[in-house]
Amino acid sequence: MALSLAAAAPAFAEDQAQPGVPATTGGPSPGPEQKSAGASQPAWAGDLSTRANLLGDIGGLRPALDRYGVSFGLTETTEVLGNPTGGTRRGAIIEGMTQMSLGADLSKSIGLDGAIFNISAFQIHGRGLSSRNLGNLNIVSSIEADPATRLNELWLQQSFWGGKLDIKIGQQSADLEFITSEYEDLFINSGFGWPTLPASDLPSGGPAYPLATPGIRVRAQPTDEITALVGLFSGSPAGLRPGDPQKNDPSGTNFDVSSGAFVIGEVQYGLNKQKDATGLPGTYKLGAWYNSNRFADAFYQNGTTAQAPGVLTGLPGSKRGDWSIYGTLDQLVYRPAKDSDGGLSLTARAMGAPDDRNVVDLFVQGGVTYKGAFGRANDTMGIGVEWARIGTRAQAGDGAAALASGTASPIRSSETVIEATYQAQIEPWWIVQPDIQYVFNPGGGLPDPDHPNRRVGDAAVLGIRSVVTF
Repeated sequence: MALSLAAAAPAFAEDQAQPGVPATTGGPSPGPEQKSAGASQPAWAGDLSTRANLLGDIGGLRPALDRYGVSFGLTETTEVLGNPTGGTRRGAIIEGMTQMSLGADLSKSIGLDGAIFNISAFQIHGRGLSSRNLGNLNIVSSIEADPATRLNELWLQQSFWGGKLDIKIGQQSADLEFITSEYEDLFINSGFGWPTLPASDLPSGGPAYPLATPGIRVRAQPTDEITALVGLFSGSPAGLRPGDPQKNDPSGTNFDVSSGAFVIGEVQYGLNKQKDATGLPGTYKLGAWYNSNRFADAFYQNGTTAQAPGVLTGLPGSKRGDWSIYGTLDQLVYRPAKDSDGGLSLTARAMGAPDDRNVVDLFVQGGVTYKGAFGRANDTMGIGVEWARIGTRAQAGDGAAALASGTASPIRSSETVIEATYQAQIEPWWIVQPDIQYVFNPGGGLPDPDHPNRRVGDAAVLGIRSVVTF
């Protein structure tokens, strides 16, 4: 499983966002203890109604550490989600994710110019709605994962030539920098973060929440408009053993480097991103990834294999390597004032992969967001849609399984999710986000456990999320 993060801004990490909080773009984001964007004072300064951290400077501890370039963050995301209709069963869950992070600007700490160190960890608690009640492809929450306390990232980054080039080495998550969207991070459904296609098709779900992996990432910005990134990561963050990848690496310290390679590259074009630009800003990205492992023929990856012995067994026709091409679009189409960071935005992503080795071979999503809703400058609302298609080869496998078992089992086709959400900034350090999702055809058309010849019913999901930055 790979989720969008779902991670609450580790200190000094690039483009890392709090769950459901739009990420920054165009370079490193300030850590929670550094100066807030556009502010003249550190994020921990001010009174309870103006500072970005609930605990403020913690009796002078944060400013004391800041003198040495050291910062730390603590964020708690808690949510209640339930499905009153549809799914494999009805019910509600409570889940949460605590993220702890420690960062250091090594130019201030030890005089190493352009160097940044970061370490972060998760404490994941509660039970997920998708795994418990829905069985759907587009996991309804970006923080859903097996309960655990685990290492997240542990890396060192060095920049060169005034920040035009930087290299990051160590344990890291590709979903925080690759295939990201500035506006889709608003949504709670995990598919709006790390897309459902790689999450479903890659070993261990790929290097994404909650499974970071050893890797190296190189980023170059030859012009103000163009940024290029390339990353090399382990081909399977939790290794290639059978079973739940998260249980195979419950602590996040597997550090696997023997399970093939995952390579991803991306080119980004920033439109009207300059400080004096008069047009509306946008970001356009084109990328591709490749995984070097062997992949089973999608015909033999049917979830009902056990019902069809002799027909869907083994890995006949397994394929060497897997790949995908993707593109993203984020464009502000209206803003109320030239100096406003709010307004109406359009966002879209699409990616495809060969259907002979992937269950999900096409994934498309899009949405509309508006920041400044109802006159509240920091509130954001949005509507998004995502669609994941089951490949024709996997559909043929479903048909063979049904024939072998002598049942009229459903044949999977695609899953669609519509999400409507409203993110309310109650205080600078507290966000509350009511959310509604509707899942059409969960799992692409899973058999109903009580009526195997029928599909699981469409599911309505209601929930609310709270994010507190301490």
